[in-house]
Amino acid sequence: KMSEVSKVMTKADIKPKSMHRAKIWSDDVENLYRFQQAGYRDEVEYKQVKQVDEVECWPETGFVKKLQRRDNTFYYYNRQRECEDKDVRKVKVYVY
Repeated sequence: KMSEVSKVMTKADIKPKSMHRAKIWSDDVENLYRFQQAGYRDEVEYKQVKQVDEVECWPETGFVKKLQRRDNTFYYYNRQRECEDKDVRKVKVYVY
């Protein structure tokens, strides 16, 4: 399943128009949490920086499976939810 972010063209250097904090957990918030843990704003920035077309995701949940940080180390994620309720409000949701 394509996230909203995936639909935004990732080739150009796109900057978000605005940002707000997540209030409730969702699949999209979970993936944003994973990108932000690895040091990226979101999927758009990750694809721009790493020059990749696809992000590896778990087929069962659609959550991000692994991400390469800017220093080229990898983050591996579980197929279950990792963003706890207490962390949801830390997640930044960018609007394009």
